Amino acid sequence: MDTYDTVVTHYLEAWNETDPTRRRALLAQGWAEGAHYHDPLMEGVGHEAIDALIQAVHNQFPGYRFQQVGPAEGHHSYVRFAWELGPEGGPAPIAGSDIALLGPDGRIERVIGFLDRVPMES
Repeated sequence: MDTYDTVVTHYLEAWNETDPTRRRALLAQGWAEGAHYHDPLMEGVGHEAIDALIQAVHNQFPGYRFQQVGPAEGHHSYVRFAWELGPEGGPAPIAGSDIALLGPDGRIERVIGFLDRVPMES
């Protein structure tokens, strides 16, 4: 299995990819077929649904990118990591942490996300 930070790097590459064809290839490579994604605002099962969630984030926050904050931690098949979302080179108004469950082949089977910092709407 890849190191936990490598898993997170590949995970964030998929979330940062704006080209739908390349993003779908990244999802197929790093996520199990029936993978589940759940956070307080979104939920999806399978590559197509997760791809749509990622596209929705790009539509809502054009030009924003995810970046890992600190090292990933893990044990057994679990990976925990923190991230920020913001404009490249600028402050990140959104932050969270995720826990991923990896399958026997090292691909992501489930992600549970938490939002730690979300801007208030005026």
